[in-house]
Amino acid sequence: MAMQSTPPASAAASTVDPAEIAKFSKLSEQWWDPKGKMAPLHKINPLRLTYIRDAACRKFDRNIRSLNCLSGLRVLDIGCGAGLLCEPLTRLGAQVIGVDPSASNIAAARLHADRGHLSIDYRCTTVEEMDVRERFDIVLAMEVVEHVSDVGMFIGRCAAMLKPGGLMVVSTLNRNWKSFALAIVGAEYVLRWLPRGTHQWEKFVTPDELARHLLDNRLTIAEQTGVVYSPFADRWGLSSDMDVNYMVIAEGMI
Repeated sequence: MAMQSTPPASAAASTVDPAEIAKFSKLSEQWWDPKGKMAPLHKINPLRLTYIRDAACRKFDRNIRSLNCLSGLRVLDIGCGAGLLCEPLTRLGAQVIGVDPSASNIAAARLHADRGHLSIDYRCTTVEEMDVRERFDIVLAMEVVEHVSDVGMFIGRCAAMLKPGGLMVVSTLNRNWKSFALAIVGAEYVLRWLPRGTHQWEKFVTPDELARHLLDNRLTIAEQTGVVYSPFADRWGLSSDMDVNYMVIAEGMI
């Protein structure tokens, strides 16, 4: 049974941007269409899943070849959308809690999980509204920090719910001329991978800025990597190039 939520320290303090919620709510019915408007997430999802699984297996000494390698681990997926990561993580044995402030996204997630006979704890709420007494082995913020109104506050709430020695995985977009050219102009206007207005370049977060927020909350960076798309292979891969997309793994202090 889920613990009762306690109000945040300040009722007015929130990292949620209402405009961002409205934007993704409009896409809720299309989340599970691999050829629809969420196609880029479907394309990158196997890479994200493998990265998270491998990091968790290294950290918690699990057999990466086991189909149940995440058994017993509590995972919090913040900004889970319709559950594109929640479902495969559940199939790997994790106890997954998916959180999203969009009611339509959560409704889509629950419906799809029911159809797949998966037990996932989906909650229409925000990270600020969650009870910090709930603790997790792994906290995910995948393509989320570039949509919140206060990155420092958001990371602080995430860190508060991480078990000592737990993992936080963040994926986001760097802020520079290259990311503007590729992630905004290229992805939204030229290739039309994403609906126009999906991202706001000024809200992108540099690796140095993210590192500072993590360190301010007693989280140590264990690994970071760039994520790049190969048009010739038509797939995403890991890279030393962090100029546009990148992922970071941080560990909580024991």
